[in-house]
Amino acid sequence: MVFSPGVAHRFADVDGARVFYREAGPADAPVLLLLHGFPSASHQFRRLIDVLGDRFRLVAPDYPGFGHSDDPDRSASPYSFERMTDAVEGFCLALGLERFTAYLFDFGGPVGLRLAARRPEWFAGLVIQNANAYDEGLSDLARGMAADRPGVEGAAERVRDILVLPVTRSQYEGGAGDPARISPDGWTLDQYFLDLPGRKEIQVDLALDYHSNVELYPRWQRWLREHRPPTLIVWGRGDAFFLEAGAHAYLRDLPDAELHLFDTGHFALEEKLPEIAPLVADFLDRNGK
Repeated sequence: MVFSPGVAHRFADVDGARVFYREAGPADAPVLLLLHGFPSASHQFRRLIDVLGDRFRLVAPDYPGFGHSDDPDRSASPYSFERMTDAVEGFCLALGLERFTAYLFDFGGPVGLRLAARRPEWFAGLVIQNANAYDEGLSDLARGMAADRPGVEGAAERVRDILVLPVTRSQYEGGAGDPARISPDGWTLDQYFLDLPGRKEIQVDLALDYHSNVELYPRWQRWLREHRPPTLIVWGRGDAFFLEAGAHAYLRDLPDAELHLFDTGHFALEEKLPEIAPLVADFLDRNGK
């Protein structure tokens, strides 16, 4: 296995706020924009960057309010997926990223698909990993999250109840074929960032805005049908949030997509990196430009 010769850790200025990002690979290589999920940050892609960063340009930002990035300004309005997408769009403009394949995981799905609807010319392709965009992919847990919104009694309290270490850990180990293969580093670092002052309120904002993603599913599905981006789907079938049916549903709108299912959970890269990384590399070789 060949590893990246080095990963750069930098900050980009996006509308006066610092967005942290990890970057590796040749400047002229095909670009893979890595969009992370909840409750994580760019560190969730650290091993993928190590493996693929010698051949491709991998760029992984932390959204505002996640990881090492600055927190969003919540003084005028709650944080939202739309504002998170604004930040990623600004980040791409700051780095001059005008053509890339986007890796969409979990929250990276609604952020990436919002961005695709705004900037379709940027997208050379998609790698979709446990990022749902179809009603049948929503588990009861996910439907419960989508039902919580501002004004619903007890909604904020229910969100705060899941922002604790046992739940964070369960998101990594749940559905895994061999939980002993899941490094504790991921959930430990996730919880560190969640416990920083003000971070849980940011997550409450986003959880109460999650319904906006489900409402946009038909628009995103139409975009996929119309644009037909080359797409690789890799999915942990033991995901407690996003069901295997959600992976198959993409084929209705993207019949030429490649679909690979793995006997693991939500954070599929944690256990199945040796199987997934070659698929991503092959896909970028064929579709990255």
